[in-house]
Amino acid sequence: MVGFLCLDKREGVTSFRAVAEVRKITGEKKAGHTGTLDPMATGVLPVALGCAARFISLLPSDQKAYIARFRLGTVTDTLDITGTVLETQSVDAGEGDVQALLPGFRGKIVQVPPMYSALMHNGKRLYDLARQGIEVERKEREVTIKKLELTGAFENDEYEIAVDCSAGTYIRTLVADIGAALGCGAVLTALRRTQSNGFLIKKAFTVEEVREKAEKNALQKLIIPVDKALSAYPALWVTAPQSVRFQNGGELDVTRVQGIKKDGFYRVYSPDGAFLGLGEWDTGKGEFLAPKKIFAV
Repeated sequence: MVGFLCLDKREGVTSFRAVAEVRKITGEKKAGHTGTLDPMATGVLPVALGCAARFISLLPSDQKAYIARFRLGTVTDTLDITGTVLETQSVDAGEGDVQALLPGFRGKIVQVPPMYSALMHNGKRLYDLARQGIEVERKEREVTIKKLELTGAFENDEYEIAVDCSAGTYIRTLVADIGAALGCGAVLTALRRTQSNGFLIKKAFTVEEVREKAEKNALQKLIIPVDKALSAYPALWVTAPQSVRFQNGGELDVTRVQGIKKDGFYRVYSPDGAFLGLGEWDTGKGEFLAPKKIFAV
């Protein structure tokens, strides 16, 4: 089975375990996800099955979207409610203060990745070091917050925000920084990812729904073909001889390829409509369409 399955990950399981469940249901040995979700988080977790995994890095969108809930006045070691409470503070800020603060976190901002993250340091995951009580220096990174809106205010100084952001953004860190700016600290209490790499929550399925489809031999209906997931790239059709050359890793003369107009990535199809893979024309390297990634089941 080859393609992408948009999974609605449930709370309390790791992304690794969620993928393992999909692997068992589908019977596909090769499976991987496009970006880790914390165990406490729910929502969109795109799972690549079979050779689709080779195209993960080439998915046309790296944008993510979340609905996050946080509580003011509490700080934990993990920056979310599952961690050990390090301090509690009185809260003087109200809804108006939170609303007024949000514009300062829109656009390009700088974050320090949390220790409880999957980033590597000298061959070890940061969260493994954190669990040993070891803290290491992390470099700041620039991320982009395209949208940040207050969508709810609740009792016990809890608030909800909607966030559209670039890949690599840590919502836990965003919440902690908001709390720090308000002078009382804040902790993430719930997180739901509604978009990831072009996959939307409205087209996501729970593991129970995936299992039900499998039992009815209708699992294929949930699988998104690789070329559809790459549909943001223009398509072009090549001749039979060009198809053979492309699949063997050979470059194609762009002057002999119909439909190619500018440099960039292209979905390449054979005369009979079979998806061959992604080709790239880089004008800086010559007049050739080079195979970027071959689709081979």
